[in-house]
Amino acid sequence: MDILKVLPPNFGYVIFTYLYSWVMLGYLAVKVGAARKKYDVKYPTMAHQNTLEVYTQWLVFQTIAALVYPLSASVLGAIWVTSRLSYAWGYYTGDPSKRMKGAYGYIGYFGVIFLSISVALQLLGVF
Repeated sequence: MDILKVLPPNFGYVIFTYLYSWVMLGYLAVKVGAARKKYDVKYPTMAHQNTLEVYTQWLVFQTIAALVYPLSASVLGAIWVTSRLSYAWGYYTGDPSKRMKGAYGYIGYFGVIFLSISVALQLLGVF
């Protein structure tokens, strides 16, 4: 069954609404990061909290991407999940700067977002 034929074409707008909320959360994160730097507020040692902050967003885009691109979404998802372990292990060293060892997870994270954009554009008939 072709999911693009099952979902209503206007569902593409719903996906873009999810993306809009993701942009808003990213904006807020950048503002908080800038304030931390300006006021010299150190990062807390709570890797699980950061993962929970992005987990729901990731789940939404992972699911949307998987509807049309299941294998790609699965590979990108495995990259993201594995990176969260690397991120946490870096935090657990006691030096939060070592959390960047999990930065490769952005490949999986942004990958499912780009695939979700593709799904939305296909639903809207852009391509």
